[in-house]
Amino acid sequence: MNQLIKNILTGIPCKIIGDENTEIVKIEFDSRNVQKGDMFVAVRGVHVDGHEFIGKALGQGATAVLCETLPENPAKNVCFIQVENSAKALGPAVSNYFGNPSKSLRLVGVTGTNGKTSIATLLYRLFTAMGNKCGLLSTVVNKVGERDIPATHTTPDAIAIHSLMKEMADEGCTYAFMEVSSHALDQDRTAGLDYDVAIFTNLTHDHLDYHKDFDGYLKAKKKLFDNLSEEAFALVNVDDKNGKVMLQNSRAQKRTFGVKSVADFKAKVIESHFDGMLVNFDDRELWIKLIGLFNASNMLAVYAAASLLGVPKDEILRIISSLDTVDGRFEYVRSEDGVTAIVDYAHTPDALKNVLSTIREIKPEGSELISLVGAGGDRDRKKRPVMARLAAEMSEKVILTSDNPRSEDPDFIISEMFEGIDPSQYKKVLKISNRKEAIRTACMLAKQGDVILIAGKGHETYQEVKGVRSYFNDKEIVRELFAENKKK
Repeated sequence: MNQLIKNILTGIPCKIIGDENTEIVKIEFDSRNVQKGDMFVAVRGVHVDGHEFIGKALGQGATAVLCETLPENPAKNVCFIQVENSAKALGPAVSNYFGNPSKSLRLVGVTGTNGKTSIATLLYRLFTAMGNKCGLLSTVVNKVGERDIPATHTTPDAIAIHSLMKEMADEGCTYAFMEVSSHALDQDRTAGLDYDVAIFTNLTHDHLDYHKDFDGYLKAKKKLFDNLSEEAFALVNVDDKNGKVMLQNSRAQKRTFGVKSVADFKAKVIESHFDGMLVNFDDRELWIKLIGLFNASNMLAVYAAASLLGVPKDEILRIISSLDTVDGRFEYVRSEDGVTAIVDYAHTPDALKNVLSTIREIKPEGSELISLVGAGGDRDRKKRPVMARLAAEMSEKVILTSDNPRSEDPDFIISEMFEGIDPSQYKKVLKISNRKEAIRTACMLAKQGDVILIAGKGHETYQEVKGVRSYFNDKEIVRELFAENKKK
């Protein structure tokens, strides 16, 4: 679908050198993908500066270049567009190229350290159950209607996002729900999207390897709310002190939710069990299949967002009561001899603490909690000892093991985790770098009534070691081991 340069640049402050009536075949920011008739956008990335590849893009046939710094001798048969920030301009340019598809969708963005996947996925399921055709962008999978598209990032690049929005609009979707990561916000990958609702879940220790400090992490999240229109809703969790920070200077209509604080939307957990909990939503009692205070907060966010989108509250509650847990989020497997294994994606200190607290509240009296915990390689190292300390303080037995070590030595990661454990807790801690053997050991240690927490990977079906991804599924492995123990 060819577009005129002047149409692509609608609403983007820029200086044009060349013919703005030139037709563009497509937009690319990776010079390797540029073909004849394309517009190349030179983005200054984390590791690479796209300006260094303008010559390569021109050699491959680019007829337009959008950049911050013009070449010394701009080619005369090429249209150059100079902007202040190429990354910020890329999203709106791609959106214009595709006809601004997000404007034809009711778009909901979810940001925060924990809960993004659960909230976005549950909203997708709720609105689909109401008979709507919906889109989803998540860590686990992207969906256009019922069609699955593999997810490679929590939030894709700007071209991929707007391309997916175009597919959703073309295939008749009326709603779209997406996770919005701090990396994507910091890199302006979500620029040009027209959100109807933005949700803030919480902000805890994570990604400080990228953002360097907590303030940088907070500011990245806040960009979502700073860029909302006056017609949009900013919905924030006021149980987190940073919720109100997100609302500062936002033009959007401000709404709050909370399970501990005074808020526009309230929930209270009345009873908790392994198969669900009884929750009061705005003075209506409801049984839901999810477990834990953090999940009550997630479901409250779903309830609030759907209400802001105009769905009658009774209809929301009717469907919420039938929704199952999201893949890899507090999923449980039970053995025939009475052992419960919980598989959860918890890979931050706060998420791990939430899961451990929930298990301790509902596990049988006198039973033990055996926690299997790892930490990802090539990621924020500061959280490693914190997570190990939490596991040791809140569990009867702990196994430190491998997560996705990536390029790092698994034993080195485990040694950094072990530094967080108080010497008085050493006797309860085992170090087993082979994750399958660690799960096997946990199953062998568990007796009737005990609970095993297998944390860190959740929905993931691979393990990455030395740059090689191999098939690995925590749920499948624990089921296999339970079956083996049954035969014995």
